[in-house]
Amino acid sequence: MTENQNSEDELEIEDYREEEEQVIIKTHEKISQDLCGEVIKMEQGYVELRLTTTPEMLADDIGLIHGGFIFSSADYAAMLAVNERNVVLVASDCQFLSPVKFHDEVTFVARVRHKEGRKRNVHVEAFVLDIKVFEGEFKTVITERHVLKLKLLEAEEEASGTDVSEEE
Repeated sequence: MTENQNSEDELEIEDYREEEEQVIIKTHEKISQDLCGEVIKMEQGYVELRLTTTPEMLADDIGLIHGGFIFSSADYAAMLAVNERNVVLVASDCQFLSPVKFHDEVTFVARVRHKEGRKRNVHVEAFVLDIKVFEGEFKTVITERHVLKLKLLEAEEEASGTDVSEEE
């Protein structure tokens, strides 16, 4: 076998490994990655996002980025780390450790730390260069149906006076 043939075979193996490792996004597929961050790396229970700050995120004339955009990206990272179709945020405990300014690129790292039934706890950190600017613990739940459909079922139940879950 020639040296060229060996390297071609190795390339095919590498391509196969990359395809095998690629995780398909199952949740929050309509999110604007311009506002919430672009996926850099995604594995089961782990995600990295990069948020490039834009003028729409400015809170003032000095260049401060509104913290809501940082929280939104952290939330999105947590949802992608869980990566279940009907995952929803139920609680969070967050600290904004340093301000983010216009033109900063913020890297978010989210890891699922605890699983219990349908519950997942996700730890999220965000960095500008080597400076940690955000840290939070996100508590999520995976529902059987979309959260808005669950509320519709509850409303139907109240209106009809029956328990919809008993009918299924």
